Amino acid sequence: MTASKIVLNAASGAASDPVDVDEVFSTTIYEGTGSSLAINNGIDLSGEGGLVWSSYRSGSNAVSNWLIDSERGVGKYIRSNTTAANITTSEMSSFNSNGYTLSGGTELGYNGNSYVSWTFRKQKRFFDIVTYSGTGSNQTINHNLDSVPGMILVKKTSGADDWAVYHRGVNAGTDPEDYFLRLNSTNNQTNNTTRWQGVAPTSTQFYVGTDTEVNGNGETYIAYLFAHNNNDGEFGPDGDQDIIKCGHYTGNSSGGAEPVVDLGFEPQFVMFKATNGNPSNWVVYDAMRGYHRSPEDYSLAWDSQSAENGVTGGGNAGFLTATGFDLESAGLTAVNDNGTNIIYMAIRRGPLAPPESSASVFNNGAVQNNTNRNLPTALTNNQSPDMVFWRNTGGSQNWFLQTRLHGTNTALFPNLNNQQSTFYGNAFTKEMGQACADGTISVTNSYGWMWSRAPHFFDVVLYKGSGGSSQSINHNLGKIPEMIWVKCRSDSTNWAIYHTATGLNYVWNFSSGGGGSGNQYWGTAAHTSSVFKVGSDTDTGQSGRDYVAWLFATVDGVSKVGSYTGNGSTQTIDCGFTNGAKLVIIKATNSNWNIWDSVRGIVSGNDPRLQLDNNTATKDDEDFIDPHSSGFSLFNQGDTNSNGTQYIFYAVAA
Repeated sequence: MTASKIVLNAASGAASDPVDVDEVFSTTIYEGTGSSLAINNGIDLSGEGGLVWSSYRSGSNAVSNWLIDSERGVGKYIRSNTTAANITTSEMSSFNSNGYTLSGGTELGYNGNSYVSWTFRKQKRFFDIVTYSGTGSNQTINHNLDSVPGMILVKKTSGADDWAVYHRGVNAGTDPEDYFLRLNSTNNQTNNTTRWQGVAPTSTQFYVGTDTEVNGNGETYIAYLFAHNNNDGEFGPDGDQDIIKCGHYTGNSSGGAEPVVDLGFEPQFVMFKATNGNPSNWVVYDAMRGYHRSPEDYSLAWDSQSAENGVTGGGNAGFLTATGFDLESAGLTAVNDNGTNIIYMAIRRGPLAPPESSASVFNNGAVQNNTNRNLPTALTNNQSPDMVFWRNTGGSQNWFLQTRLHGTNTALFPNLNNQQSTFYGNAFTKEMGQACADGTISVTNSYGWMWSRAPHFFDVVLYKGSGGSSQSINHNLGKIPEMIWVKCRSDSTNWAIYHTATGLNYVWNFSSGGGGSGNQYWGTAAHTSSVFKVGSDTDTGQSGRDYVAWLFATVDGVSKVGSYTGNGSTQTIDCGFTNGAKLVIIKATNSNWNIWDSVRGIVSGNDPRLQLDNNTATKDDEDFIDPHSSGFSLFNQGDTNSNGTQYIFYAVAA
């Protein structure tokens, strides 16, 4: 097991095998083929067991939400949007040690349909599955969650009946055991103790009353239990991290003072449901499909078979922050209706440990010459790219920078000052890459560079400027950032680049190649391992403007943010690598941002280079850089090694 994954100590406290967060939860996007399809998401369903919850996104054959679990087996499913009992199926052929396999068919794998599946693995303090038989009398049901459940979903499997839902945030958290919701319905909470006996669940048991939805005599039931970590999650390298929370807040539909929910972590998945006021759907957002501020977020509903965005009609639910989520002012009923109690379940994004190699967090390569013009997809360990940086190298072409978090079909342009814009239908259409379906983009000579977020290596943060002289922005880099790129998304402004070698009183700019001084860019206080600072300048922190920041740092043997002084001769830059560099970016005051990579060539001889601050074609007529096992070597070239000149650089190991 690599250190690039979240680990959790066994709930028993024993020093047993750690568990990766990516091994207990996954969001997977896939396209139906009508035939057998293996979904390899890293979740051990054959050994540990768990739940696959699949939802239809788009296509010609709308289908219901499917739930298939290890307790009933691959041959049975239930639907979250109906009252139906167990249904026999042959659409899934197996649970595997790294996911599951679809057989093909008309629902889960219909040819041309787009789907998402959320996979929950059984794990203490995260998720559990329980089956039981009803008695018609109050009974106690044992479970193995090892923590008090935050949410419980119960469904009769032997006959048709409504779903019954317990959530700790129902009734604004006051006596929630006296209330229930129905998963297959938009109805508000109901006060009735025949579902849960009016008794709160414990870390080992929950209680069902006499209603047939949860305990009919002779009937069979299944219960899905989701934990609520409250500083007791025991996840992460030090066994002290929470990864799932079930809570509530009050909506206000306010512009400028909308609710901000502090989870203590950035989520990758959030479910919402209004429990009073106007009835609402059970709305689900996730970072894989798009959960961001502008353009619209991509919602699905557990109580409906409507296509993606079909429930809310589009619009923004809010956006993810480094510590939780920020709601939008628009009164989406399930998310921020005025005066309404809204419950949620949120799951943390990973990982929480630095990568051991670049293979899981960085990739570069040529654009694949196929129908969708896919960018390189060779990231290993099921890592998903969070930033793609690419351009056509053969002519006068702009650079394109796209980030999953700030919009799946939007782009920013490093060589321009333009605000964020929609780009040719280009989108993160799959977990493992990006595609452009627009015929105006040439495949020839196009290259891409992809980063995945990981502690100490790379992070992405969205924020709104406050106009303050030293605004604090939370981040999850877990280390003091050594380089920060900032761009205003909502207006045309300069790029602002921080580098540790030149400090808080200096700013670099992609689009001009130059730089400048002043503390209005980075504020007056030092960056920390959890917070970076911005000032009031329009490029970094003007009040009311939307910004995105990309944070980079050094990971031993993986990446290097550094500087050096040119000597006008030859020198080797030791980055601490063992097999050389596959990406090198070098910048000097009043010179270009030069970029080299191993795909186009870092060799002994002339090396193809591009310049981030302009749209000129590749230049390959000079030898600026040579390979070296520890990093890279330089020659007497003005852009990289002029005597007495200070240079900043960023490199990723091969």
